[in-house]
Amino acid sequence: MLIKKEIPALIKLAWPLLVAQVTQMLMGVSDTLMAGRVSATDMAAVAIASSLIFPILFFTQGIILALPPIVSRLQGGGQATDIPRALFSCLWVALGLSLLISMLGWIFPWLQQQLPMEAQLKHLVFEYLGYMLWGVPGFVFYQVFRNLAEGLSQTRPSMAIMVIGLLVNIPANYVFIYGKLGMPLGGAGCGLATALVFSVMAVASWAYSYFAKAMQPFKLYQHWIAPDLKGMWEIIHLGVPIAMAILFEVSLFAVVALLLSPYGADIVASHQVALNFSSLMFMIPLSLGMATTIRIGFHLGSKNADSANAAVKSAWVVGSMTAFCTACLSVILRTPIASLYTSDQAVIQMAADLMLLAAIFQFSDAVQVISGCALRGYKDTAAMFYLTCISYWGIGLTTGCILGLTDWLVPAMAAKGFWIGFIVGLTSAAILLTLRLLYIQRTTPLPEVGEITL
Repeated sequence: MLIKKEIPALIKLAWPLLVAQVTQMLMGVSDTLMAGRVSATDMAAVAIASSLIFPILFFTQGIILALPPIVSRLQGGGQATDIPRALFSCLWVALGLSLLISMLGWIFPWLQQQLPMEAQLKHLVFEYLGYMLWGVPGFVFYQVFRNLAEGLSQTRPSMAIMVIGLLVNIPANYVFIYGKLGMPLGGAGCGLATALVFSVMAVASWAYSYFAKAMQPFKLYQHWIAPDLKGMWEIIHLGVPIAMAILFEVSLFAVVALLLSPYGADIVASHQVALNFSSLMFMIPLSLGMATTIRIGFHLGSKNADSANAAVKSAWVVGSMTAFCTACLSVILRTPIASLYTSDQAVIQMAADLMLLAAIFQFSDAVQVISGCALRGYKDTAAMFYLTCISYWGIGLTTGCILGLTDWLVPAMAAKGFWIGFIVGLTSAAILLTLRLLYIQRTTPLPEVGEITL
């Protein structure tokens, strides 16, 4: 009965998050396509600069992901008066993160000298990075206001604001890349356009938190709240393991691409095609997982462990059903999908073969991300980090290296070996995270009224 009630609630929260995640991916696609129309050098500059700056931004995003389980638990526990304190604690942390990242500009001249890169390419890369630093505060504060709203079960604003960001991003790229206002910046213009988009989304998300009727009961800005070291530490304590897990996951795929590079451009390209499509499909269970974090926090705050457990089971059910559908899509349409990315028949065939393996790991990928997000709802983020690190890097990457690069067990399989490693690593993560989640559900006491802290 509880599961039947939870499934609609999860879907209601998850589908706007899915649209927001896909829209965020489309921003990256538009940057690459529009820079590529200038030259291959400009497109390469965008790719290299993005690979340098975005892992840092994703790390800060991970820290701020501590906010949704905190505010959802406060809301569920009827402690709405403490939500402004949680918000301001996160804002102070965000300010510190913004200042730290902005200081990276001091090392850019030194780094520019160290990188062995063609002069024009290097110039575009660091010009892009310089513009991006102006957008860092916007990105970080946008994440705070976005996660505040999502933690309070308001997910549609994230969708709307992300769509606004995309609508700003495309014309801004057009203006800055191609110099339509006398500023022909080439690929570096993507950095300036992205900084502008981050600032627009930050202002829009703050405006929602300040003016929206749904946010008025929380009286978020009624009083100025000075830095609270205890609240800030709670954000950092919960958020750093989430950030590290995200960083390890993002860097894993970058490392695999580097390890495959000696096998030639076709192998790397087929890997990227299959990975790009798999990443798009991953947005579905990720959105369900984010919604699960919110529901669990709310139910634990209201001292309803059974409903929290039902939220997890509901997410597993919906996640498994969607994984079955996306796996079938990957198998049946793998060749036409690969053809959308390239006309090279060799790359298409290799990418289609990899998509068969991707179809297998979509089930374990759905379970592991939902279980990991559920652990966030229980504020068990440290264990989530350790288990994902062991699974991804210790088990998955090791298996991939053995099968892909050596002849120890079978002749070196190149990309297929690493994708089998992905299957092994994600399956290990699904098992370990689920076992940890079941343990936490049995042993975690519910907080008493007034005991819910930041």
